Amino acid sequence: MLYIIGLGLSDETDITVKGLNALKSCERVYLEAYTSILLASKEKLESFYDREIQLADRELVESDSAVILQGADKVNVAFLVVGDPFGATTHTDLILRAREMGIPVTIIHNTSILNAVGVCGLQLYNFGQTISIPFFTDTWRPDSFYDRIKENRTIGLHTLCLLDIKVKEQSIENLARGRNIYEPPRYMTINQAIHQLLEIEESRQENAYTPFTLAIGLAHVGSSADQVIKVGSLQHLLNEDFGPPLHSLVIVGSRMHIVERDYMRHYVVDKEFDTIVKRDYNL
Repeated sequence: MLYIIGLGLSDETDITVKGLNALKSCERVYLEAYTSILLASKEKLESFYDREIQLADRELVESDSAVILQGADKVNVAFLVVGDPFGATTHTDLILRAREMGIPVTIIHNTSILNAVGVCGLQLYNFGQTISIPFFTDTWRPDSFYDRIKENRTIGLHTLCLLDIKVKEQSIENLARGRNIYEPPRYMTINQAIHQLLEIEESRQENAYTPFTLAIGLAHVGSSADQVIKVGSLQHLLNEDFGPPLHSLVIVGSRMHIVERDYMRHYVVDKEFDTIVKRDYNL
């Protein structure tokens, strides 16, 4: 059996009882280590789960998945995913490969940012399309996600923005020269995401949002110790400190409910909040 096990968002204790029991039955355990990170070290996970864990990078999962699936028709193998197993398309592809090989697959779900984002006070059914914001480079400044934000806000819906993660990435030069030298890990901050968003709006000028649009910055969602939630305009949040990664950003839709407004007040860091709400949301 191949078990795809969601770990939740915070630390080693977020795994479900079902997931932990399945994991303990496995001869090999892999941890997907490039689409997200858990707020606990590999050593802590190994101690709590009482199993040795092999880190699975992008190359192993996407190009050499046969290593993970080897023998999984005869023994139990676990593939651990931060959040929920279906939080990234990579995991769907691994399941398809297993099924093609006749390997039984069991999915064990857990919390992901897609539902835990409700902690900010916005109601989940008022969210539209989720987007990913990649790091800009000197030669690549993509803005296709801008259209998704615009579509969401046109019908009043909130937008969850997932921020880029670069783990075990090669520079263009090292890639071209075939050198297995990797760049240090990078995690996009809320501040970087807002800077890029405002740059795109200035370039496109289609009014998908403005510097005064309400947004919510979230960090370490699911952690009881250091979760951070801050509400304010994009312009205000640009200069706020959210601490270490992982970060997420929500752009508030134009059809905010009064209950959402009241809940968000607990996290407001922008003194202009009420002015913005009255002007843009008529609340």
